[in-house]
Amino acid sequence: MTRRYFGTDGIRGLTNTAPMTAAMAMKVGQAAGRHFLNGGHKHRVVIGKDTRLSGYMMESALTAGFTSVGMDVTLLGPLPTPAVAMLTRSLRADLGVMISASHNPFHDNGIKLFGPDGYKLSDAAETAIEALIDSEVALAEPAAIGRARRVDDAQGRYVHFAKATFPDDLRLDGLKVVIDCAHGAAYRVAPTALWELGAEVVAMGVAPDGFNVNADCGSTHPRGLQMKVLETGADIGIALDGDADRLIVVDEKGQIVDGDQLMALVVGRAADAGTLKGGALVATVMSNLGLERWLVGRGLALHRAGVGDRYVLEAMRAHGCNIGGEQSGHLILADHSTTGDGLVAALQVMAALVATGKPASELLHLFDPLPQVLKSVRFSGTPLERDGVKAAIAEGEARLNGTGRLLIRKSGTEPVIRVMAEGEDKRLVTAVVDSICAAVKAG
Repeated sequence: MTRRYFGTDGIRGLTNTAPMTAAMAMKVGQAAGRHFLNGGHKHRVVIGKDTRLSGYMMESALTAGFTSVGMDVTLLGPLPTPAVAMLTRSLRADLGVMISASHNPFHDNGIKLFGPDGYKLSDAAETAIEALIDSEVALAEPAAIGRARRVDDAQGRYVHFAKATFPDDLRLDGLKVVIDCAHGAAYRVAPTALWELGAEVVAMGVAPDGFNVNADCGSTHPRGLQMKVLETGADIGIALDGDADRLIVVDEKGQIVDGDQLMALVVGRAADAGTLKGGALVATVMSNLGLERWLVGRGLALHRAGVGDRYVLEAMRAHGCNIGGEQSGHLILADHSTTGDGLVAALQVMAALVATGKPASELLHLFDPLPQVLKSVRFSGTPLERDGVKAAIAEGEARLNGTGRLLIRKSGTEPVIRVMAEGEDKRLVTAVVDSICAAVKAG
């Protein structure tokens, strides 16, 4: 069954334009609340958000929806997505909600749902909720309407949780860290956790105004972080996105380190320590062939999943793995969290820096990636069904001739088609991608 509202990471879109309206948010609250109303206990949902202006509106609408069907609401305020997942379990809630459009600009927003176990909902659960959205949901009797309250110490609870994932025998004393919080959900908790662990913290992107989330900052715009690392002589730079479930690292030389290199570090250290489960890493179809070759050279396997951290997690559970992630910087460390957590992943990287005494430029460049080109093309209609696009894809595959990979997919969060190719010859890879993008644009 085709889903109308949910994409690869919840419901997302331009605020005040369907489906991302207050009216829809209230329907989602009613539908999700009704779906999770089971048993005789008092039902509860926790709601967190990032810092975009529309978060107030969406929070109020969701609260109205949930309380109208008889579910109590616990409001967490601005907090990273992984914190919402953690507190859903900690507070014994039936459901968790994060209001965020992740790395998108302020004018977008989204709704992510977590089950009582802290994991993102399955496709089946989202499909069931969609059916309820499009139906008349039974409302609670007046005496059974839910209540809403705020948890004032939610940020402190998450800081404590994140710090607990850092090795007890290590400190960040003497480490200068630049952290860019993208004016997003981690603008308070991330610098606080690093400072409490002993780091010298240079904070960027920590003055949200409702409009500046992800604006020329954070994990999708790391140029400012690169410059600040070089300017301050920092040992490492950390960039989070708007809801802090992903990270990008900058080494002391100002070079960007993507999720593939970070996964290599974490998996390699886990394998050395005997804590790696499943003898493998789970990554997506986007991860570089260089990572796969490096893993094979270490006697480890790579399981590839579809794009989206929820699909990575599903594959991790299916293969019995405890480490997975995406090239974009989502790292899922199942021993600590049920979803991607940029701060927790960054702490594991910094623990390696402290434990080895090696500079980030050495520690975080474990393999040479193959040339990889990724471009996004906005579209309308069904371009992948057109003969011209099909011909361009077939020609691209023939030109690569088994020496590389070609991947074309629709984004699950915005109306774009992503075209990626990689291989030994960068000029050939670039030409293949440009040809397919031109065919998609041709209409």
